This record gives sequence, structure tokens and C-alpha cells, in this order.
Amino acid sequence: MSSHDATLEFDYETPSRARLVADSVTREIGEIDDERSRTTIDREGASVRIEIDAADVIALRAALNTWVTLIDVAERTAEAGDATLEF
Repeated sequence: MSSHDATLEFDYETPSRARLVADSVTREIGEIDDERSRTTIDREGASVRIEIDAADVIALRAALNTWVTLIDVAERTAEAGDATLEF
């Protein structure tokens, strides 16, 4: 399928934070993938890697926007949880 692809890598301070973020977004794989793009997510230690394969540049851009947004939400939610625990 791939005529366009991208890899996103996110590094975290701890493996547990990377696991939390990866687990939060991995459940979206089946919901977002379609005939124009496919995504895989891997975590190794404190790093999360998202690989996107797309049939065209428009599908790649849409997938990139979606996954970056999902990662951002997962990171902000984890930070909010940390802040709550500090009280």
C-alpha cells in the first residue's frame, strides 16, 4: 500500500510513562486505520514509535495530524494525573 510513510518517535523520562502513553493510544489503531493508511505502534523502554504507511500524501497528513493529537492528549492527561497526585 505504502507510497508514503512517516515514523514518529517520542522519548519519555521513564518506561512507565512511555507505557502509559502507548497503551492510551494503541486502542485507536483499529478505529483509525482504513484502506488509505495503516499504523503500527511499538514501545521499547522509554520510547514510543509510531509508523504510518499511507497510499497518498493527503492520507499521510491526516494520519500524522491524528496521531500527534492523540499523543498530545495522552501526555497532557498523564501530566494532569501527576499534578493531582501531588496534592
